[in-house]
Amino acid sequence: MKLLLGRPKTNEGRLDKEIRVYDLLDSLGIEYYRIDHNPANHFEDCEEIEKALDNVLCKNLFLCNRQKTKFYMLMMPADKHFKTKELSSQIGSSRLSFAESEYMEKFLDVTPGSVSIMGLMNDKENNVQLLVDEDVLKPVYVGCHPCINTSSIRLKTKDMFEIYLKAVNHDYITVHLVGEE
Repeated sequence: MKLLLGRPKTNEGRLDKEIRVYDLLDSLGIEYYRIDHNPANHFEDCEEIEKALDNVLCKNLFLCNRQKTKFYMLMMPADKHFKTKELSSQIGSSRLSFAESEYMEKFLDVTPGSVSIMGLMNDKENNVQLLVDEDVLKPVYVGCHPCINTSSIRLKTKDMFEIYLKAVNHDYITVHLVGEE
């Protein structure tokens, strides 16, 4: 696997939602590196991808409250374990669970295995609140999928949280996850 600077040379074989990510990043002047790979449907599929991106790929979980009235995207380090109770108490939302794929597609235009902060560009009505574990903010770079799980990108953390999120009209809540079993 080879890390390449910027967008693919051609859009052939690429989905529109992936191309829209590259278009937005390019329009914002954000430098990014891309790698193409086999579908990564689960985080376990990402070991080689993680190495190629210098260990900055995040685990992204799409969650909702029991009533399905509040939706959250949680970005956390790949090596942490998710504990519902730990997060629920910090955001004041009990009974968090994984949201159904229909909501992923409706709000973010992504499918299971492709959940990514990049999907927030499609959430024009701010239906999804971004939650970010504090450890995601520490490295110089962060990695994610460009709304499709056959490519991954790496960009500067500062660019992601200061330029990209502002451009897509979203903010984030920092959370502290211990993630121990």
